[in-house]
Amino acid sequence: MITVPGEHCPICGTELGRVEVENRSRRYCPNCDRVVWENSRPVAGVLVVDGDRVLMVERATEPNFGTWGVPGGNIEHDEPPAVGAARELAEEAGVRVDPADLELFRADHVERGRRAVVAIRYVVDRAETAGEPIPGAEVSDARFDAPDRFLESEAGVAPLDDDALREASGRFD
Repeated sequence: MITVPGEHCPICGTELGRVEVENRSRRYCPNCDRVVWENSRPVAGVLVVDGDRVLMVERATEPNFGTWGVPGGNIEHDEPPAVGAARELAEEAGVRVDPADLELFRADHVERGRRAVVAIRYVVDRAETAGEPIPGAEVSDARFDAPDRFLESEAGVAPLDDDALREASGRFD
């Protein structure tokens, strides 16, 4: 899967052209005689809710270095979205959850420059999780706080997570 459009065929290296397929202009390799599909990259995350607080992580790597975000990341090719979301929650925040306990919260298509992601967000009550928030290798902080505290913080919230956090904060009213 190509997540950033290339100018050359990933198979043979020939410069790509364009061809009309299914009423859309697609990248095409004339040497391989094949369409080079450009797909959105799937990512998943978990909003862990503890009363009027939510678990967020402060990013220590790009993209969105220094901003707060929902614990989450790339879904591996061999895992269902809920399994990927639970894995990312454990990796980034040290909190474990059974993927079966996750409730689908929202899914968004977000374009970021020449890339696009499909962001799948789950929600779970803190009582359904195990472990205390501990920052993983890709984050500098992991903690529970009121959604508004993250949204109004100097660091701000990563653009990919801003709408999800705002919607989640409505659950606490």
